Amino acid sequence: MRDVHLLQEVAAARTYCEAARARGEVVGLVPTMGALHDGHLSLLRRSVAENDVTVATIFVNPLQFGAGEDLEAYPRGFDDDVRLCAAEGAAAVFAPSTAEMYPAPPVTSLDFGGLSAVLEGACRPGHLAGVGVVVAKLFAIAGACRAYFGEKDWQQLAVVRRLATDLSLPVEVVGCPTVREPDGLALSSRNAYLGSAERAAAGVLHRSLRAGAGLIEAGERRTGAVEAAMAEVLASEALLGPVDYACVVDAATLQRREPLAGELRLLVAAHLGGARLIDNLGAAAPPP
Repeated sequence: MRDVHLLQEVAAARTYCEAARARGEVVGLVPTMGALHDGHLSLLRRSVAENDVTVATIFVNPLQFGAGEDLEAYPRGFDDDVRLCAAEGAAAVFAPSTAEMYPAPPVTSLDFGGLSAVLEGACRPGHLAGVGVVVAKLFAIAGACRAYFGEKDWQQLAVVRRLATDLSLPVEVVGCPTVREPDGLALSSRNAYLGSAERAAAGVLHRSLRAGAGLIEAGERRTGAVEAAMAEVLASEALLGPVDYACVVDAATLQRREPLAGELRLLVAAHLGGARLIDNLGAAAPPP
């Protein structure tokens, strides 16, 4: 296990990344909110493999939590997280306080248009704007780098890619495959909220996605038929709470297509016990 530099000030993190580039090194950035699991570790491993220096960030961003959401209860385990980052080969961990990241309440807001008007944007008003602000800050601090994000948060990944493109940021945004449990459940820090019975039921989200993707691959072109199949699978699980959405959209724009064509994404968000779980799966409509 290598020693890891612990950076807690914005200026120190910026200087660290600038010094790495001055040595001719390529910087990899892995933004997280901590409570690391194998999904996060897969991002770290890829960054370590593809870059000279990997900087992991650990910051529970209050801007992306709405009123009544789980900011205070969000899982935290800082010492274990730093140990895991070091074990995976990260060179540094940037773990600022809230006061360090936001010395004054931000007045800047980011609107991602149609990308943030649907799905999580509709269910959690302000969430994606808050993600945008913190990611913009992290990119400004790190400077030129490759930044790694999991595909589990597909809409977040789309927003971050658009952020980098629209603002001409010197950041290559790298999407990485979702890491799953054997029953298909996507790894998430919020899975810690699930009791044993709820955990046993949670695989229904992935089953619903697979049902919808299977119809598309078999030639189904009606959006409603695919979404009905997803909803039917979800309804088969008695423990599942309210479903916020179960839909199929264009993978790039996140807008509905009728008939279905090209690269698509199926997405689901549902409540199970004290957890709100999200997942998604890609599908390609075969040519007619």
